[in-house]
Amino acid sequence: MKAKTLFYCTECGNETAKWAGKCPACGAWNTIVEQPERPKGTGKGASVRVGMTRRRACPVTDLTADEEIRFPTGMGELDRVLGGGAVKGSLVLVGGAPGIGKSTLMLQICSKLCEFSKVLYISGEESEHQLKLRAKRLHVESQQLLVLSETNLGDVLEAVNTEQPDVLIVDSIQTLYNDALDAAAGSVSQVKDCTLSLMQVAKGQEITVFVIGHVNKEGSIAGPKVLEHMVDCVLYFEGDQHTSYRILRAAKNRFGATNEIGVFEMRDEGLAEVENPSEMLLSGRPEDAPGTCVTCVMEGVRPVLAELQALVVSSAGGNPRRTSNGFDYNRAAMLLAVLEKRGGLKVSACDAYLNIVGGLSLDEPAADLAAVIALASSYLDRPVPSDLVAIGEVGLTGELRSVNQLGQRVSEIQRLGFRRCVVPAHRAGTIKAPTGLTVIPARNIGEAIRAALRPAE
Repeated sequence: MKAKTLFYCTECGNETAKWAGKCPACGAWNTIVEQPERPKGTGKGASVRVGMTRRRACPVTDLTADEEIRFPTGMGELDRVLGGGAVKGSLVLVGGAPGIGKSTLMLQICSKLCEFSKVLYISGEESEHQLKLRAKRLHVESQQLLVLSETNLGDVLEAVNTEQPDVLIVDSIQTLYNDALDAAAGSVSQVKDCTLSLMQVAKGQEITVFVIGHVNKEGSIAGPKVLEHMVDCVLYFEGDQHTSYRILRAAKNRFGATNEIGVFEMRDEGLAEVENPSEMLLSGRPEDAPGTCVTCVMEGVRPVLAELQALVVSSAGGNPRRTSNGFDYNRAAMLLAVLEKRGGLKVSACDAYLNIVGGLSLDEPAADLAAVIALASSYLDRPVPSDLVAIGEVGLTGELRSVNQLGQRVSEIQRLGFRRCVVPAHRAGTIKAPTGLTVIPARNIGEAIRAALRPAE
C-alpha cells in the first residue's frame, strides 16, 4: 500500500493535501514540495519526555519576573546581539553561508561556557578527531566539554538525558534525522521534527540550545520558514569569504532587540571581536577622491560610521545602468531622481553605481544625504572633505528630514576625529555640538551639496 504523502511549503511550512504552484498561505511560488506523512502513533514523543517531569499549568500571577536567567558566552559581541547574554532554556538558531565561521564561533564560546557549565557539542558533519583538531587550534580545552559525532535524533536525545548538559550545541540541524520518518535528512519534515524535539528539550529541561543552520542561495535558512518561528532567537552570520570581517546580526530575538550587530575578524587562531567597527569600516579610505562620503547609522544602540562610494559616468547606451551594493536599489533610484529634479544635476543619462564599503548593509533613511552627496561629488568630480560627515533623510521634494538619536551620532563622529557634520536645519539648534565639531545646517539637498563640496581648484 502506497504511503500517504503531504505537501509542505518551504517558505512558511503550510501543509496542503495536493500540490499547487502558489502557496495558499504565504503566496510564494514554486515552494510546495512533497513529503511522506508521519506515521500515526509513531515518533519520538515518548523518548523526548524521558527524564522529564510532567509540568502543570499555573496562574500567571504566581510567576516571578526573575525567571529569565542570563549568562555570558565569553564573547562580548555575541552577548550584545543576544541582548546581554544567553538565556537559560532558550533555543538559538545560528545561520550563515558555508565556511563563514558558524562552527568556529560556537566552538570558541565553549571555552568560557565550560568554566561554569557542562556543554554537549553534537556534530553531524565532523568526526570527534576533526573536532579535536579544531578545538586545539582555537585553544579550547576543558573536561566540561563533551563531544559526540551523531546524526540520529534518538541517540542525541538519549545522550542529553544521560549527560544532563547545561548547554547543547547542534551542528547542524540539516544533518539530524528521525528514523521514524521516511524522509531524508535535511528535508522539510525532518528539519521541522528535529527542531520541535530540540525545542521541547530546551523548554522542558531548561537547557540552552544553540542550533547551526545552513542558508540557501536566497540567503534564508534552508528548510521551512516555520523553523524560524519555533526558535527564540535567529542570528545570521554574514560577510564575504574573501575578507576577514564577519557581521553577526539578529533577525529575531524574544529576549532583546533585533537591530543589534556584532563585528568579528577571522584570524588564524579563530574569531576576534572588533569593539570599534567604525574604525574598521573606514580603514583605507582614500583622501581627496570624488564620489565618497561618510555617514553615521544606528545599529541598535551603537552608532556606526560607514563610507558610501558612488560612481556616476556617462551611459554608452540609451538605457542607463543602476547598481547598488549594500544599499536598497529602489531607494537609490529614488535619490537619483530627486538629485536630478531638485538638485539640478542631469544624472538620468548616466550610469550610477553605489557601494557600501566593508560589507555593511544600510537600510536606515539617515544614510540618504550621504548617498546624495557622494553621487553629486562623483558627477561634479569634486571631492568631499575627509573630515565631513552627512546625516539626514531625503524627501521627494529635496528637503532634509530629521533622524533619531542625533546627539549620540554626533558624539561618535567627534570621537573618531571628524570636524564637520551636515545635518537637517531644523535639528541643528536642538543638539549640543561636542567640542571640535562644527554642525552645518541644511534645509534641502541643494544647500547640503554646496556646503559639502568645496570648489574645484
